[in-house]
Amino acid sequence: MTLLHDTGVFSTPKASSYLQQLCKHFAHKVAVEYDTDLGRVALPPGEASLEASDGLLTVTVSGADPAALELARNIVDSHLARFAFREGFEKMDWRGGKAA
Repeated sequence: MTLLHDTGVFSTPKASSYLQQLCKHFAHKVAVEYDTDLGRVALPPGEASLEASDGLLTVTVSGADPAALELARNIVDSHLARFAFREGFEKMDWRGGKAA
């Protein structure tokens, strides 16, 4: 099965904090592995990989089709918007749509 992938970035000095906050939140419902710099989340539409480095939070989501990919992006964006509202966060800068 070919999966589609999109990568989103958010420039923030709190990248590691947001990574950990997202992973802790998702861990209440799905399988999660994380530390201060890397995370993996088994979102229902597909896996999300998170990385915090040098003031940048990078999230790569996967999905079986464009609708699953959009749902995964929306899950990440909506949850991060709750945590990063003080920074005026609305959505990640998503790029991709690559098949793998």
